Amino acid sequence: MNETTTKQETRLSDQAKKGSGIIETDLPGRLDCLPWGRFHTLIVLALGITWLLDGLEVTLAGSVASALKTSPALQFSNADAGIAGSAYIAGAVIGALGFGWLTDRLGRRKLFFVTLFLYVAATAATALSWNFATFVLFRFLTGAGIGGEYTAINSTIQEFTPARLRGRIDLAINGTFWVGAGIGAAGSLVLLDPGLLPPDWGWRACFLIGVALGLTILFMRMWVPESPRWLITHNRTHEAKQVVEEIEAHFLQRGVEIPDAPVKPLRLHAREETPLSEVVHTLFKAHRSRSLVGLALMTAQAFFYNAIFFTYALVLTDFYKVPGEHIGYYVLPFAAGNFLGPLLLGKLFDVFGRRRMIAFTYAISGVLLTVSGWMFMRGLLSVTTQAAAWMVIFFFASAAASSAYLTVSETFPLEIRALAIAVFYAFGTALGGIIGPALFGQLIDTHKRSAVFAGYLIGSALMIAAAVVAGIWGVAAERRSLEDVARPLSVVDEQ
Repeated sequence: MNETTTKQETRLSDQAKKGSGIIETDLPGRLDCLPWGRFHTLIVLALGITWLLDGLEVTLAGSVASALKTSPALQFSNADAGIAGSAYIAGAVIGALGFGWLTDRLGRRKLFFVTLFLYVAATAATALSWNFATFVLFRFLTGAGIGGEYTAINSTIQEFTPARLRGRIDLAINGTFWVGAGIGAAGSLVLLDPGLLPPDWGWRACFLIGVALGLTILFMRMWVPESPRWLITHNRTHEAKQVVEEIEAHFLQRGVEIPDAPVKPLRLHAREETPLSEVVHTLFKAHRSRSLVGLALMTAQAFFYNAIFFTYALVLTDFYKVPGEHIGYYVLPFAAGNFLGPLLLGKLFDVFGRRRMIAFTYAISGVLLTVSGWMFMRGLLSVTTQAAAWMVIFFFASAAASSAYLTVSETFPLEIRALAIAVFYAFGTALGGIIGPALFGQLIDTHKRSAVFAGYLIGSALMIAAAVVAGIWGVAAERRSLEDVARPLSVVDEQ
């Protein structure tokens, strides 16, 4: 054991050449070579649960829509429900941009605590809303917390996950959004039962589910370390080395052998922060084709999901006459399809490659929505077959949407990773997510199936267009180190 430890310490050395202002380190390579272990599982549970919270919030917004319309305090219309959904998305956009910038400057760990605190406080306040204005304001702040979570969490998970597993793990984590959706649906079935709670109390109790989960997660995150990759780029190599060595020590203590493969050192110029001008140049000039792919993928999936899912309950109640308290029964199979998609298809993104699988999942989602939308317009679907059609469509669409987050978080340099996630999440969501719920709320208010079908066609066209963009300009990032996919901005050029 002593010989093994000595060998590891010798092989896994890194140094900071302070005189030349250059850091030489093999820490990123060491992280990529690690086997999957208990540490990675705990990271996924503590951080990946953000997707569960978002799924919970989005589902609750749809499931309680009918209760909000009958609430004596709120008295929502269909358009009001759409506006509230758009407010949540608008908050997520602004939160992602603001907190994304701070995440790259101040660190992943600090920000995923700040954003979670904001989420818990705003969700609790939503449960206490007393009119339309306060409900919209608190939904906006809840969205800001979730948007900030996305940037801090996705960058952290990417930077800890071994390269060969990054695609399937990222998609599986994103799929837990639908575990939250299932919890929200099941919770609404119980709490919206008029026999259990008064009508104006049930929807308030639903939002308190998120508060309870959020407080639990706070304790789970206490042990999560700062990302070594972020520490390296901020000239804190000693701290980064300590984190990696502690992770390796956990494997060795459990008798798990760490692969003894040579790791190519990474040489970086020491820096404390990245100027905004360099961020703009990187995103919109140096990597403009990657930016086009990221924007296309995020916009298409945001419109596709937010437009349809935020108004899911309205379609069921207005066109299929499903009672509001029964919406959860139809959300559960929908959530199951969405969860199984990334879980079962995720491995293929590492095996067959990002470009092929992203183009396929986007294209098939658009085609299937067009077909089912036409059948809906013609009145050929019952409420059961409509739910089944949505389940199949979103089996593929869920993997597609998850791959959009994977793409924007692995194809840009590590110094601006969190901000890159924020920028494309914000632009895509602003273009597709804010407009979508409000538009579909208006289309449903016409009570014309042809009008709703027109909205479905817009979503389908965006998905198919994104498939074409990804097929042409997508990056083959499968099984490659993050630093190989996108060279760090501070890397020292080899002479």
